[in-house]
Amino acid sequence: MKKIFTLATLALCLVLMTSTVFADASVTRIKDIAKVQGVRSNQLMGYGLVVGLPGTGDSDDTWQMIQSTVSLLRNFGITVNPADLDSDNVAAVMVTATLPPFVREGDTIDVVVSSMGDADSIQGGVLLQTPLRAANGDVYAVAQGSISTGGFVAGRGNNRAQRNFPTAGSIPNGAIVEKTLEDDLGKNGQISLSLASSDFTTAARITNSINAAYGNVAHAANPGRVDINVPGYFRNDIVQFVASIEELPVMPDVIAKVVINERTGTIVMGGNVTVDECAITQGGLSIRINREESMSQPGPFSYGTSMIVENTEINAREERSSSVVMPATTSVSDVIGALNAVGASPRDCISILQAMKAAGAIHATLEII
Repeated sequence: MKKIFTLATLALCLVLMTSTVFADASVTRIKDIAKVQGVRSNQLMGYGLVVGLPGTGDSDDTWQMIQSTVSLLRNFGITVNPADLDSDNVAAVMVTATLPPFVREGDTIDVVVSSMGDADSIQGGVLLQTPLRAANGDVYAVAQGSISTGGFVAGRGNNRAQRNFPTAGSIPNGAIVEKTLEDDLGKNGQISLSLASSDFTTAARITNSINAAYGNVAHAANPGRVDINVPGYFRNDIVQFVASIEELPVMPDVIAKVVINERTGTIVMGGNVTVDECAITQGGLSIRINREESMSQPGPFSYGTSMIVENTEINAREERSSSVVMPATTSVSDVIGALNAVGASPRDCISILQAMKAAGAIHATLEII
């Protein structure tokens, strides 16, 4: 009875010391593990100027701001000598945005504005008209507007208070889409699903689920893609067809994997992790060295002198080892039960799992993050 109570106490201690999560596959929607190929977002980026800053802009050493300001004024017919330009209420910034799929001209999107010079803050500034380009160089949107940083900076030098990051901010709906971005989905009578994680079994299960609902219209081209022929009665209603496919249930397959986070002591195990029969022993040698200083006095009527003497005491103690024999099992709970039985700490758990993997006793991929 006492032994059972001790093991239960060790198990409770381990649960409190480390976070262990059991991951297992469950029925989910196709929408959550796959997406329609071609339906994707695009990243946009542009370079611009923020004006109206209360002396918190770039310094005179920021040449890109000075050059950009001179070029901007030249476009309005104003000629300025760069050497005479002294404006700390202007900041050079990079503007980024994500262009969602199926947007049309006139739609608005959010933008993020980030200082690229030595500005202290872009709070309260106004972004001037900035073209946003995609990777192919085409302009898809134009951004402009007042910046919201959600932070502030006050004071200078050592007497300065700061909250959040005032050198980066956002403009909600700050960019207007200039080019329609649409894709003729299913124009050739076929659509493809792209799996979030390529897997032969999951691709086959998705194919079977779709064929069970609509006949023999789907086939897995590879572990990461399922091609679907759109039925004739859905050719003019692709959106409804895709929506119905996304709601179909499927059980994704997952590989046996143990993920370990050494920084936090978190261990995540898949429910399909199996182990072979093995024995685990935990124990160690504890060595302690004590040093004490004492005064050595000479004998009476002698010519000796007092001296400081170091006394070193070494104690070596081997802790009692804890051993447990774990039989072959298909339940991941037995793995944790074995670690609990030896009273393993989070660090010990990681070492034991690594040793089990090296010995070939655990059948799973061990990933350390």
